[in-house]
Amino acid sequence: MLAPALASGSAQAEVSEVRISKGFGILYLPLIVMQDQQLLEKRAKAAGLGDVKVTWLMLDGGNVINDAMMAGTLDFAGTGAPGFVTLWAKAKGIPNVEVVGVSAMSSTSLWLNTNKPEIKKLEDFTSADKIALPGIKTSLSAVVLQMIAAKEFGPENYAKLDPATVSLPHPEAVTALIGGKTEIRAHFTSPPFQYIEAKAPGIHRVLSSVDYLGNITLDVTFAPKKFVDANPKMTQAFIDAMDDANQLIAKDKKLAAEIFTRSSKVKVDVSEVQQMLEDPDARFSTTPQGVMQFADFMHRAGTIKVKPAQWSDMFVPQLAGRSGS
Repeated sequence: MLAPALASGSAQAEVSEVRISKGFGILYLPLIVMQDQQLLEKRAKAAGLGDVKVTWLMLDGGNVINDAMMAGTLDFAGTGAPGFVTLWAKAKGIPNVEVVGVSAMSSTSLWLNTNKPEIKKLEDFTSADKIALPGIKTSLSAVVLQMIAAKEFGPENYAKLDPATVSLPHPEAVTALIGGKTEIRAHFTSPPFQYIEAKAPGIHRVLSSVDYLGNITLDVTFAPKKFVDANPKMTQAFIDAMDDANQLIAKDKKLAAEIFTRSSKVKVDVSEVQQMLEDPDARFSTTPQGVMQFADFMHRAGTIKVKPAQWSDMFVPQLAGRSGS
Protein backbone atom coordinates (compact mmCIF):
# COMPACT_ATOMS: atom_id res chain seq x y z
CA MET A 1 0.00 0.00 0.00
CA LEU A 2 3.00 2.27 0.56
CA ALA A 3 4.21 2.49 -3.05
CA PRO A 4 0.99 4.01 -4.51
CA ALA A 5 0.94 6.53 -1.67
CA LEU A 6 4.52 7.56 -2.40
CA ALA A 7 3.80 7.79 -6.12
CA SER A 8 0.78 9.95 -5.43
CA GLY A 9 2.81 12.18 -3.13
CA SER A 10 5.59 12.71 -5.66
CA ALA A 11 3.09 13.50 -8.41
CA GLN A 12 1.70 16.34 -6.31
CA ALA A 13 5.09 17.68 -5.22
CA GLU A 14 5.25 20.51 -7.73
CA VAL A 15 6.50 23.96 -6.72
CA SER A 16 4.20 26.54 -5.17
CA GLU A 17 6.45 29.48 -6.09
CA VAL A 18 7.89 30.32 -9.51
CA ARG A 19 10.63 32.85 -10.35
CA ILE A 20 10.56 34.35 -13.86
CA SER A 21 12.80 36.93 -15.52
CA LYS A 22 11.87 39.32 -18.30
CA GLY A 23 13.76 42.11 -20.04
CA PHE A 24 13.13 45.49 -21.63
CA GLY A 25 11.16 46.11 -24.80
CA ILE A 26 8.26 44.81 -26.84
CA LEU A 27 9.99 41.48 -27.51
CA TYR A 28 9.07 40.64 -23.90
CA LEU A 29 5.41 41.64 -24.30
CA PRO A 30 3.99 38.11 -23.77
CA LEU A 31 5.71 37.91 -20.37
CA ILE A 32 4.66 41.47 -19.52
CA VAL A 33 1.04 40.57 -20.34
CA MET A 34 1.36 37.30 -18.40
CA GLN A 35 2.48 39.23 -15.33
CA ASP A 36 -0.10 42.01 -15.64
CA GLN A 37 -3.04 39.67 -16.19
CA GLN A 38 -1.77 37.01 -13.73
CA LEU A 39 -2.18 34.40 -16.45
CA LEU A 40 0.22 31.86 -14.94
CA GLU A 41 -1.51 32.05 -11.58
CA LYS A 42 -4.85 31.37 -13.31
CA ARG A 43 -3.50 28.48 -15.39
CA ALA A 44 -1.69 26.92 -12.43
CA LYS A 45 -4.87 27.04 -10.35
CA ALA A 46 -6.89 25.48 -13.19
CA ALA A 47 -4.26 22.70 -13.38
CA GLY A 48 -4.85 21.86 -9.71
CA LEU A 49 -1.64 23.46 -8.45
CA GLY A 50 -3.40 25.79 -6.04
CA ASP A 51 -2.41 29.40 -5.33
CA VAL A 52 1.03 29.80 -6.87
CA LYS A 53 3.26 32.74 -5.99
CA VAL A 54 4.99 34.23 -9.05
CA THR A 55 8.08 36.40 -8.49
CA TRP A 56 9.26 38.55 -11.41
CA LEU A 57 12.83 39.75 -12.04
CA MET A 58 14.09 42.25 -14.62
CA LEU A 59 17.28 40.98 -16.29
CA ASP A 60 18.71 42.23 -19.59
CA GLY A 61 21.48 40.59 -21.64
CA GLY A 62 21.96 36.88 -22.33
CA ASN A 63 25.08 36.52 -20.19
CA VAL A 64 23.36 37.98 -17.09
CA ILE A 65 20.34 35.69 -17.54
CA ASN A 66 22.53 32.64 -18.14
CA ASP A 67 24.48 33.35 -14.94
CA ALA A 68 21.26 33.63 -12.94
CA MET A 69 19.93 30.38 -14.40
CA MET A 70 23.18 28.56 -13.65
CA ALA A 71 23.09 29.92 -10.10
CA GLY A 72 19.63 28.41 -9.56
CA THR A 73 17.85 31.71 -8.92
CA LEU A 74 15.45 31.40 -11.89
CA ASP A 75 12.79 28.86 -12.86
CA PHE A 76 11.71 30.36 -16.21
CA ALA A 77 13.55 33.06 -18.16
CA GLY A 78 12.79 35.13 -21.19
CA THR A 79 15.90 35.74 -23.27
CA GLY A 80 17.26 36.23 -26.74
CA ALA A 81 17.36 33.02 -28.76
CA PRO A 82 21.20 33.08 -29.09
CA GLY A 83 21.70 33.28 -25.32
CA PHE A 84 19.45 30.29 -24.88
CA VAL A 85 21.13 28.28 -27.67
CA THR A 86 24.54 29.01 -26.09
CA LEU A 87 23.45 27.75 -22.69
CA TRP A 88 21.58 24.75 -24.13
CA ALA A 89 24.71 23.61 -26.02
CA LYS A 90 27.08 24.33 -23.13
CA ALA A 91 25.01 22.42 -20.55
CA LYS A 92 23.74 19.61 -22.81
CA GLY A 93 24.07 16.25 -21.05
CA ILE A 94 25.32 17.73 -17.76
CA PRO A 95 22.94 16.82 -14.91
CA ASN A 96 21.70 19.71 -12.73
CA VAL A 97 22.72 22.44 -15.19
CA GLU A 98 21.04 21.24 -18.41
CA VAL A 99 18.42 23.66 -19.78
CA VAL A 100 15.51 23.28 -22.19
CA GLY A 101 13.42 25.72 -24.22
CA VAL A 102 9.85 26.09 -23.00
CA SER A 103 8.40 28.33 -25.73
CA ALA A 104 9.10 30.84 -28.42
CA MET A 105 8.07 34.35 -27.48
CA SER A 106 8.40 36.98 -30.18
CA SER A 107 9.90 38.15 -33.42
CA THR A 108 10.31 41.65 -34.78
CA SER A 109 12.76 43.76 -36.69
CA LEU A 110 15.90 45.00 -34.93
CA TRP A 111 17.14 48.35 -36.20
CA LEU A 112 20.68 49.67 -36.24
CA ASN A 113 20.24 53.41 -35.63
CA THR A 114 23.00 56.00 -35.69
CA ASN A 115 23.54 59.67 -34.83
CA LYS A 116 26.41 60.04 -37.29
CA PRO A 117 25.30 61.39 -40.70
CA GLU A 118 28.26 59.78 -42.52
CA ILE A 119 27.17 56.25 -41.61
CA LYS A 120 24.85 54.95 -44.32
CA LYS A 121 25.86 51.27 -44.32
CA LEU A 122 27.90 48.83 -42.21
CA GLU A 123 31.17 49.46 -44.03
CA ASP A 124 30.99 53.15 -43.04
CA PHE A 125 31.70 52.40 -39.36
CA THR A 126 35.19 53.34 -38.18
CA SER A 127 37.11 52.01 -35.17
CA ALA A 128 36.03 55.09 -33.21
CA ASP A 129 32.29 54.47 -33.72
CA LYS A 130 30.85 52.44 -30.86
CA ILE A 131 27.65 50.37 -31.21
CA ALA A 132 25.58 49.90 -28.04
CA LEU A 133 23.78 46.61 -27.38
CA PRO A 134 22.72 44.75 -24.20
CA GLY A 135 25.63 42.30 -24.01
CA ILE A 136 28.70 41.88 -26.21
CA LYS A 137 29.08 38.62 -28.16
CA THR A 138 26.24 36.71 -26.42
CA SER A 139 23.14 38.95 -26.41
CA LEU A 140 20.45 38.71 -29.07
CA SER A 141 21.53 41.99 -30.67
CA ALA A 142 25.20 40.96 -30.67
CA VAL A 143 24.63 37.61 -32.42
CA VAL A 144 22.12 39.03 -34.92
CA LEU A 145 24.67 41.73 -35.77
CA GLN A 146 27.28 38.98 -36.32
CA MET A 147 24.88 37.12 -38.62
CA ILE A 148 24.28 40.31 -40.61
CA ALA A 149 28.04 40.99 -40.78
CA ALA A 150 28.55 37.44 -42.13
CA LYS A 151 26.09 38.15 -44.94
CA GLU A 152 27.56 41.59 -45.62
CA PHE A 153 31.30 40.89 -45.36
CA GLY A 154 31.46 37.10 -45.84
CA PRO A 155 31.05 34.21 -43.35
CA GLU A 156 34.65 34.37 -42.16
CA ASN A 157 34.21 38.06 -41.19
CA TYR A 158 31.17 37.55 -38.94
CA ALA A 159 33.02 39.15 -35.97
CA LYS A 160 34.19 42.21 -37.93
CA LEU A 161 32.04 44.60 -35.89
CA ASP A 162 32.59 42.96 -32.48
CA PRO A 163 35.38 45.39 -31.43
CA ALA A 164 32.95 48.30 -31.95
CA THR A 165 30.25 46.92 -29.63
CA VAL A 166 29.79 48.03 -26.03
CA SER A 167 27.42 46.58 -23.44
CA LEU A 168 24.61 48.92 -22.39
CA PRO A 169 20.96 48.24 -21.46
CA HIS A 170 18.54 49.50 -24.11
CA PRO A 171 17.02 52.40 -22.07
CA GLU A 172 20.48 53.80 -21.28
CA ALA A 173 21.63 53.34 -24.87
CA VAL A 174 18.66 55.40 -26.09
CA THR A 175 19.74 58.27 -23.83
CA ALA A 176 23.36 58.01 -24.97
CA LEU A 177 22.51 57.91 -28.69
CA ILE A 178 20.03 60.78 -28.63
CA GLY A 179 22.28 62.85 -26.32
CA GLY A 180 25.15 62.47 -28.79
CA LYS A 181 27.80 63.38 -26.23
CA THR A 182 29.46 59.95 -25.83
CA GLU A 183 31.43 57.51 -28.00
CA ILE A 184 28.12 55.73 -28.72
CA ARG A 185 27.42 56.46 -32.37
CA ALA A 186 24.92 53.64 -32.97
CA HIS A 187 22.46 51.40 -31.15
CA PHE A 188 21.28 47.98 -32.37
CA THR A 189 17.91 47.70 -30.72
CA SER A 190 14.31 46.51 -30.63
CA PRO A 191 10.89 48.18 -30.24
CA PRO A 192 9.96 50.55 -28.67
CA PHE A 193 13.50 51.92 -28.38
CA GLN A 194 14.22 51.99 -32.11
CA TYR A 195 11.05 53.99 -32.79
CA ILE A 196 11.86 56.51 -30.02
CA GLU A 197 15.33 57.02 -31.50
CA ALA A 198 14.04 57.28 -35.08
CA LYS A 199 11.83 60.23 -34.09
CA ALA A 200 14.71 62.12 -32.49
CA PRO A 201 16.51 64.82 -34.52
CA GLY A 202 19.74 63.67 -36.13
CA ILE A 203 19.03 59.92 -35.83
CA HIS A 204 18.63 57.68 -38.87
CA ARG A 205 18.37 53.95 -39.52
CA VAL A 206 21.25 52.05 -41.11
CA LEU A 207 19.53 48.66 -41.46
CA SER A 208 16.76 46.33 -40.30
CA SER A 209 17.48 42.72 -39.30
CA VAL A 210 14.43 41.43 -41.20
CA ASP A 211 16.00 42.54 -44.49
CA TYR A 212 18.89 40.14 -43.83
CA LEU A 213 17.42 37.25 -41.80
CA GLY A 214 13.67 37.31 -42.39
CA ASN A 215 11.11 37.27 -39.59
CA ILE A 216 12.51 34.65 -37.21
CA THR A 217 11.93 34.02 -33.51
CA LEU A 218 14.25 36.37 -31.64
CA ASP A 219 13.22 35.77 -28.04
CA VAL A 220 12.32 32.52 -26.27
CA THR A 221 11.65 31.26 -22.76
CA PHE A 222 13.63 28.44 -21.18
CA ALA A 223 14.08 26.63 -17.88
CA PRO A 224 16.40 24.20 -16.10
CA LYS A 225 15.65 20.70 -17.41
CA LYS A 226 15.51 19.34 -13.87
CA PHE A 227 12.81 21.92 -13.04
CA VAL A 228 10.74 20.99 -16.11
CA ASP A 229 11.10 17.26 -15.40
CA ALA A 230 10.01 17.74 -11.77
CA ASN A 231 7.18 20.15 -12.61
CA PRO A 232 5.37 18.98 -15.76
CA LYS A 233 2.04 20.54 -14.74
CA MET A 234 3.63 23.91 -13.99
CA THR A 235 5.53 23.77 -17.28
CA GLN A 236 2.31 23.11 -19.19
CA ALA A 237 0.58 25.89 -17.24
CA PHE A 238 3.38 28.26 -18.30
CA ILE A 239 3.01 27.27 -21.98
CA ASP A 240 -0.78 27.71 -21.74
CA ALA A 241 -0.29 31.12 -20.10
CA MET A 242 2.04 32.15 -22.96
CA ASP A 243 -0.62 31.08 -25.46
CA ASP A 244 -3.18 33.12 -23.49
CA ALA A 245 -0.92 36.18 -23.56
CA ASN A 246 -0.34 35.87 -27.31
CA GLN A 247 -4.08 35.52 -27.92
CA LEU A 248 -4.72 38.70 -25.95
CA ILE A 249 -2.08 40.56 -27.98
CA ALA A 250 -3.60 39.30 -31.25
CA LYS A 251 -7.19 40.14 -30.29
CA ASP A 252 -6.73 43.44 -28.44
CA LYS A 253 -3.63 45.38 -29.44
CA LYS A 254 -4.90 48.49 -27.64
CA LEU A 255 -5.10 46.64 -24.32
CA ALA A 256 -1.70 45.03 -24.97
CA ALA A 257 -0.26 48.50 -25.68
CA GLU A 258 -1.76 49.85 -22.44
CA ILE A 259 -0.24 46.97 -20.48
CA PHE A 260 3.19 47.57 -22.04
CA THR A 261 3.04 51.32 -21.45
CA ARG A 262 2.34 50.80 -17.75
CA SER A 263 5.44 48.65 -17.41
CA SER A 264 7.80 50.60 -19.68
CA LYS A 265 11.01 52.10 -18.30
CA VAL A 266 10.94 54.78 -21.00
CA LYS A 267 8.06 57.14 -21.71
CA VAL A 268 5.94 55.86 -24.58
CA ASP A 269 2.44 56.72 -25.74
CA VAL A 270 -0.22 53.98 -25.90
CA SER A 271 -1.14 54.86 -29.48
CA GLU A 272 2.52 54.70 -30.53
CA VAL A 273 2.95 51.26 -28.93
CA GLN A 274 -0.24 50.09 -30.64
CA GLN A 275 1.24 51.18 -33.99
CA MET A 276 4.37 49.15 -33.22
CA LEU A 277 2.24 46.08 -32.45
CA GLU A 278 0.43 46.50 -35.76
CA ASP A 279 3.74 46.46 -37.66
CA PRO A 280 3.74 43.26 -39.80
CA ASP A 281 7.24 42.47 -38.47
CA ALA A 282 5.97 42.32 -34.86
CA ARG A 283 4.82 38.74 -34.23
CA PHE A 284 4.10 36.85 -31.01
CA SER A 285 3.91 33.07 -30.95
CA THR A 286 4.70 30.20 -28.61
CA THR A 287 5.93 28.11 -31.56
CA PRO A 288 9.60 28.63 -32.54
CA GLN A 289 10.29 29.80 -36.09
CA GLY A 290 13.81 29.92 -37.57
CA VAL A 291 15.62 29.11 -34.31
CA MET A 292 17.79 26.66 -36.27
CA GLN A 293 19.24 29.66 -38.14
CA PHE A 294 20.88 30.70 -34.86
CA ALA A 295 22.07 27.17 -34.06
CA ASP A 296 23.54 26.69 -37.56
CA PHE A 297 25.33 30.04 -37.52
CA MET A 298 26.66 29.68 -33.98
CA HIS A 299 27.94 26.18 -34.69
CA ARG A 300 29.75 27.37 -37.83
CA ALA A 301 31.21 30.28 -35.88
CA GLY A 302 32.41 27.93 -33.15
CA THR A 303 30.30 29.64 -30.49
CA ILE A 304 28.62 26.32 -29.72
CA LYS A 305 30.18 22.87 -30.01
CA VAL A 306 26.95 20.85 -29.83
CA LYS A 307 24.47 21.39 -32.65
CA PRO A 308 20.85 20.17 -32.44
CA ALA A 309 19.66 17.96 -35.30
CA GLN A 310 16.32 19.78 -35.31
CA TRP A 311 14.67 22.65 -33.45
CA SER A 312 12.59 20.37 -31.22
CA ASP A 313 15.77 18.86 -29.71
CA MET A 314 16.18 22.12 -27.79
CA PHE A 315 12.60 22.42 -26.54
CA VAL A 316 10.21 20.63 -24.18
CA PRO A 317 8.31 17.63 -25.62
CA GLN A 318 5.03 19.56 -25.25
CA LEU A 319 6.01 21.65 -28.31
CA ALA A 320 7.14 18.74 -30.52
CA GLY A 321 3.79 18.48 -32.28
CA ARG A 322 3.87 22.11 -33.41
CA SER A 323 5.11 23.16 -36.85
CA GLY A 324 8.24 25.01 -35.77
CA SER A 325 11.63 25.44 -37.39
